[in-house]
Amino acid sequence: MPESLPDLLAAEGVLFDLDGVLTPTAEVHMRAWKAVFDDVFTRWGIEPAYTDADYFDYVDGKKRYDGVASLLRNRNVEVPFGAVDDPPEAETICGIGNRKNAAFAAELRRDGIAPYPGSLALVERLNAAGVPLGVVSSSKNAEEVLAAAGIRSFFRIVVDGVVAERDGLASKPAPDMFRQGAIALGVDPALSVAVEDATSGAASAAAAGYAHVVGVDRGTGADALRAAGATVVVDDLDRFLSTTQTATSETA
Repeated sequence: MPESLPDLLAAEGVLFDLDGVLTPTAEVHMRAWKAVFDDVFTRWGIEPAYTDADYFDYVDGKKRYDGVASLLRNRNVEVPFGAVDDPPEAETICGIGNRKNAAFAAELRRDGIAPYPGSLALVERLNAAGVPLGVVSSSKNAEEVLAAAGIRSFFRIVVDGVVAERDGLASKPAPDMFRQGAIALGVDPALSVAVEDATSGAASAAAAGYAHVVGVDRGTGADALRAAGATVVVDDLDRFLSTTQTATSETA
């Protein structure tokens, strides 16, 4: 039997992760991380080799430098943290993170990005119904990605990696970012919905007390998302279109 989906039109607010939820930028991030870590692991003789599973387990959903530190810690590799303005060639946590960001930004500017069709359709419908919408993303590139995808105007607030660094918010899975998202949007998490594709993000939203945490399974795995705190898991946000359409028709 299909899972019962929460009524997003009845939510006080809906807060979305960005990469892998609204836009397929998670794929761009994955390619950039793989290129960087393959090089680092080869040059430093780190084993076992970097895999996509490492991305989901240690990097996905976290702030950039936290992801680097988490993965290297798993391999028992100690690297100086450095400074956030380290050049990309620096052999520090920040340098490696900045190297990855340079690769990501270059691909984004070269190829652009389009939102997932189902996500765009849902966001348009919720926006038309007056539901307050926000973005909670660990990425420091969130504003650039939203602008490139042509969807920034749908969201009243964006709490991203830039805001997290400025305000000292702990990285997902800590509740800080989704808690701050609700405050910025002016909604009660207990009456709102969070939408995430990463286990760290699902755990963050659950810890922040959201009424529903929608997991979008783009490769993380439904069981892993549920274990992290997702209350319902879908493979695409177009699953909500029939329910929101029904609700819209009934209230028209």
